[in-house]
Amino acid sequence: MRITNRKIAYDGHYKLSVLQVADGADLLTRERFEPGTAVAALVYNTQERHYILARQYRIGPEKELVELAAGMVDGDEEPPAAIRREILEELGYEVDYLEQIARVLPSPGTSAEAITIFYAEVSRQTGRGGGLAEENEKIEPVFYRPEELAQAAFEDAKTVVAVQWAQLRQGR
Repeated sequence: MRITNRKIAYDGHYKLSVLQVADGADLLTRERFEPGTAVAALVYNTQERHYILARQYRIGPEKELVELAAGMVDGDEEPPAAIRREILEELGYEVDYLEQIARVLPSPGTSAEAITIFYAEVSRQTGRGGGLAEENEKIEPVFYRPEELAQAAFEDAKTVVAVQWAQLRQGR
């Protein structure tokens, strides 16, 4: 398969492209959602010994979800810098330690989105968190002890990946 033509159908908050794809003698038309490159982190407070996740309304499922602190990579920003910025904006913490868990493609059949997932340790809150007013973010921190996190049910895929990583890591 190869892409023979690419046209931007919508360029708003996100982008949608229409692709012509050659598959042998067949020419297919496919739409591709292009939200950009994202980052997310499972945040652990080493002083309080709990994980900090974020509760916020999500337009996709049309409800509030509890998930990892997350956001988009801006311009030429590198993923580690982006997630440090997002943790400060959303939760109010400076990052002491950062480790990459995985880079995932959450829905490769329809989307060009890639998410780099991190584990972050924090110990000092230097900001108020809650997200940025100019981005209409209303984020509430949610705290889990390790045993609570292991028992919690999450719908968000990046959160499931990070929680399973944490459970495997504890089993070492």
